[in-house]
Amino acid sequence: MMPKDDLQVMRDLIETHQPGFALERHFYTSQAVYDHDIKAFWNRNWIWAGHVSQIAEPGDYFLFDYGPESIIVVRDRSGDVRAHLNVCRHRGSRVCLEKQGTARVFSCPYHAWTFGLDGRLRGGRAMGPDFDPGEYGLFPVQVQIFQGLIFVCADENPPVLQDSLDKLAPLSAPMQLENLTLAHEASYPVPANWKLALENYLECYHCAPSHQEYSRSHSLKDPADVEKHGEALRERSAAIGLPTEELDLTGPNALASGADVYWRRYPLFPGYQTGSRDGAPLAPPLGELSGHDGGATDLAVGTLNYFLIYADHFVGYRFVPRSLQETDIQIAWYVRGGAEEGRDYDKEALTWLWHVTSLDDEKIIRHNQEGVNSHRFIPGPLSEMEWSLPGFYRSYFGMI
Repeated sequence: MMPKDDLQVMRDLIETHQPGFALERHFYTSQAVYDHDIKAFWNRNWIWAGHVSQIAEPGDYFLFDYGPESIIVVRDRSGDVRAHLNVCRHRGSRVCLEKQGTARVFSCPYHAWTFGLDGRLRGGRAMGPDFDPGEYGLFPVQVQIFQGLIFVCADENPPVLQDSLDKLAPLSAPMQLENLTLAHEASYPVPANWKLALENYLECYHCAPSHQEYSRSHSLKDPADVEKHGEALRERSAAIGLPTEELDLTGPNALASGADVYWRRYPLFPGYQTGSRDGAPLAPPLGELSGHDGGATDLAVGTLNYFLIYADHFVGYRFVPRSLQETDIQIAWYVRGGAEEGRDYDKEALTWLWHVTSLDDEKIIRHNQEGVNSHRFIPGPLSEMEWSLPGFYRSYFGMI
């Protein structure tokens, strides 16, 4: 009898997956499953790429890469945000090589095919009289902008996100997320499959034993603490102009496949006004907020995009696959638009918490992958504090 191929093994494991348990080893160790993840999950989902402030003027662009893919995000001549696959339509070379910059056109370094900011082919040298440049523009990537946050999707039919975002919009509006300035970006490479890195973010069962600095200030490590301090936080949030409603459009509540949205503010411990070392404010309040409320908002958009929003800064996360067991934990810190380093915030103080926490995460995720690689690994039951992992598994199974 012919042995099953890896994708058939994957499908069989999905069929036999035991609810309430972690995923089997195969999902983190098979090259065929990883390649399929990129094709069926990453390419078909919305991915947070950056913020409109990073491409403020026409011609400004940056690259967003994952797996084998590279996407050019650019503001075109008319001021619209566009995205293109960074693949020349001639023989496939990368067109844009610099991570960010300003361009009049994009010229392929191989044979000098030249593309406009809108992706149309402007010129292909010596291609003969029958060549039609109109058929060879850069492949378009779908773009969705929510209050300044840029999401991209490489599939022609991305998840329908707008209805979910419409429900989210009034909750985040006072923070004026469209008015942010990038303060710092950092990448933390970890030798593990992207799913282990993402799953680690989705649960706080590990927070108390693994994150001493985080646990000192954030109540999420213990649901009882969240409840204990929750009512006082809601009063403080309302006082600075923040809505106190929660929004859970995830899992069975999702309005469409891949359109999950989650918004919940939870309390920091008394004495902490924001996510700082000593509890003191780090930057001017965001948007219309009149002060600090000692809370942090967990925001999820789609199935791959996660953010943490304090009253004075915004932190975005990505868990970007590079290969089967190589992932970049990417973090971007934003402050209120116009805030200046040295005057309005100190970059080291601003980034301290999630820098040290990410160093912790690199260690525990690396050890997690090392154990999962063992032939004796068998998934164990999930804790009630890992409640969001089954929702991720459902979304993941549904698309692969």
